[in-house]
Amino acid sequence: MTLLAILIGLAVGLLVGIFGIGGGPVVVPALVYLLGMEQHLAQGTSLFILLPPIGLGALLTYSKRGDVDLRAGIVCALGMLAGGYFGSLFAVSVPSNALQRAFGFFLLLSAFLLWWKSRREAAATAAQGNNSRA
Repeated sequence: MTLLAILIGLAVGLLVGIFGIGGGPVVVPALVYLLGMEQHLAQGTSLFILLPPIGLGALLTYSKRGDVDLRAGIVCALGMLAGGYFGSLFAVSVPSNALQRAFGFFLLLSAFLLWWKSRREAAATAAQGNNSRA
């Protein structure tokens, strides 16, 4: 179990650095399916796992390039602090299987929206390319 947990952490860290994701969309399903955790336990453990490392390693790299808006980051972090508190009050009262379904729906919706946007942008780029050739 320890080796698997280390591998999950490594994989999540790589995805955080590559995609700029919070890690939860990867670590929560991994904890549920690979380590057999119940949904509430996986979500709580995910918050603990991600608290220290999520920003530090990737933030240093992005900051060196000037790709960090500190003001927006601080304001969003304050909102996230409050939202996380109130969201967790709600989540702990929801049955685990319902929470798992809601989490899965959120991931599907996020994936669909990203796919749809990239598809529209690709079509717009292709249309611009066709217009410049005419």
